[in-house]
Amino acid sequence: MKLILTQEVSSLGAPGDVVEVKDGYGRNYLMPRGLAIRWTRGAEKQIDSIKKARSVRDVRDLGLAEEIQQRLESLTVTLPAQAGSTGRLFGAVSVSEIVEAVKAAGGPDIDKRRVQVANPIKSLGTHQVTVRVHDELTARVNLEVVAS
Repeated sequence: MKLILTQEVSSLGAPGDVVEVKDGYGRNYLMPRGLAIRWTRGAEKQIDSIKKARSVRDVRDLGLAEEIQQRLESLTVTLPAQAGSTGRLFGAVSVSEIVEAVKAAGGPDIDKRRVQVANPIKSLGTHQVTVRVHDELTARVNLEVVAS
């Protein structure tokens, strides 16, 4: 199935990219969530508008991206979470909670789709979270999970 991505999908592509995926993945996951539209000749004309909107949203200036990267890496973000006596959390820390904690710590506004957590955070302590600031730059944020 040939689709046009309307939002960024990790390991697949960026908005405006034309991708070939299996029918079930496109029909059951990408299209219902609004991540892609079916490719047609008429829809191909929308690619330019999607890419134009993408370029407006993205941080185009590499200098600004480096500044944001330095601000994020200098932050130590504290995130309170409920935990048991052994230090295990009741659930896992979500990406939305990380974004809110970065904002509360005085960091810049970041898109939750750009935050990558390698392994689910399910314990107290210090963890590292990766934020894709630009296509070429990533920032590592130190996240301190404390008991609330």
